[in-house]
Amino acid sequence: MNKRENHTYIWDEKSECMSRKDLHTIQSKSLTTEIQRIYKTVPFYNSKFDETNIHPNQIHSIDDLPKLPFTTKSDINAYYPLGMLAKACKEIVRIHASSGTTRKPTIVAYTQKDIQLWSEMMARAMATAGIRPGTIVQNAFSYGLFTGGLGFHYGAERIGATLIPISGGNTQRQLTFLQDLGSKVIVCTPSYALFISEVATEQGIDIRHLPITIGIFGAEPWSESMRVAIEVNWGIQAYDIYGLSEVIGPGVAQECSARNGLHVYEDHFIPEVINPDTGEVLAEGELGELVITAVTKEALPLIRYRTGDLTRLFYEPCSCGRTLTRMDRIAGRIDDMVIVRGVNVFPSQIEDILLQFDSITPNYQIVVEPEKRNLDELEIRVEVSESFKKDGCLLNLEKQLVDEITSVLGIRVKLKILPPNTIPRSEGKAKRLVNP
Repeated sequence: MNKRENHTYIWDEKSECMSRKDLHTIQSKSLTTEIQRIYKTVPFYNSKFDETNIHPNQIHSIDDLPKLPFTTKSDINAYYPLGMLAKACKEIVRIHASSGTTRKPTIVAYTQKDIQLWSEMMARAMATAGIRPGTIVQNAFSYGLFTGGLGFHYGAERIGATLIPISGGNTQRQLTFLQDLGSKVIVCTPSYALFISEVATEQGIDIRHLPITIGIFGAEPWSESMRVAIEVNWGIQAYDIYGLSEVIGPGVAQECSARNGLHVYEDHFIPEVINPDTGEVLAEGELGELVITAVTKEALPLIRYRTGDLTRLFYEPCSCGRTLTRMDRIAGRIDDMVIVRGVNVFPSQIEDILLQFDSITPNYQIVVEPEKRNLDELEIRVEVSESFKKDGCLLNLEKQLVDEITSVLGIRVKLKILPPNTIPRSEGKAKRLVNP
């Protein structure tokens, strides 16, 4: 790990600060090698390339990436459970999976080399956010099939930080350890961070006066207003991290101290942004669906994987010294988008508006019937704070909220204001879209 300035550490300076020309060379070599390998070892890609009249010998550099077909989650699920592997089962040392609440889980597999790669990417990410050897890290991401907990575990150990593998939930214990062990870093979902601070306030604990200074939050889209709310409640610097199980887990991209986008570790994960309707590759700064090609994974390589996440890419070097592409924070998931009288709306947009009002808590729900995403009016449930419950006027608040949402998003909404502590809290990923 190298120190560049008093406030900026870079875990792997050679990889994170190389010239774009050198990066292009490395990416091209990795891509062409990977295409040759998977064509021979993965039946899905062998068939897919043949169907689209693409032969590995036609791919000479990453400039040829748009010639290659996309991979989707449906493709992975069609080869359930392990039909997408590029390595023999005897070489698989770990299996993770999505929750599979509405269908069979999406299975992802790792070789020993994949685990080492994951550890290295998480070390980069956590060092980028300010974690050093000896830093006390409280890991409140869930362990198990979900990749969050173990991803941060590996990264902290790779750095040499002092890790508390507390996992998700048991909020009282979270507060006890924050106080008694002097944790300097908390890692969890942003919605759970807000819940912890809410419980602390109820118990008369001011976590702003504790030693904690940094939070790394991910696993769900969250708005800039949510960041502000967390930083005010905790008295910390809040950083965004990005990843997904199919690609490797957390550790695909991470915010630095500049907090002007997340650095994508593109010597291993090549990013593109496409028009989700046409598949056309979009220019720098245009909003579209993030597509990732994983060129160094052994067990489950993915070519042009459509993540379903909406973002933008920026290529200018960062003030922190890194030259890696930066991606904007996730604006939302295509699956979570609803259409209100022709206007595309994402939960994070609603969240950004709601959190401007101190009179309500950061907990909200958007009511959508299953399979019905084209609406004339959007129903939103919010809850008032304890202080507002005593002194505020609900009618005035409702009008202010509705007017602001209509002004910013141009849509009609039906607002339902609920008493404090009515909307269920989350100790993992918050559920924003709910059934009537």
